[in-house]
Amino acid sequence: MDLSWFQSQTAQQLRAEGEARGEARGQAKAVLVLLGHRGVEVSEEDRERIAGCRDLDTLNVWFLRAVTATSAAELFDGEAD
Repeated sequence: MDLSWFQSQTAQQLRAEGEARGEARGQAKAVLVLLGHRGVEVSEEDRERIAGCRDLDTLNVWFLRAVTATSAAELFDGEAD
């Protein structure tokens, strides 16, 4: 059985993209859990924005802001909607 496809550039790219999506989903969940643990209310719109974000750098900024944020809106301060 030829398994060379699993080592192909395409297969490696697909794996990397899958890992990046998984990391982003995990970080989005962490932001939401942190806000919930701190008692910060999150609207459904903001929840969808956070959960739908796939940019890990943005999610990392939001996570750090979530440590001290008193509202979900503070996560997005200075960002275009």
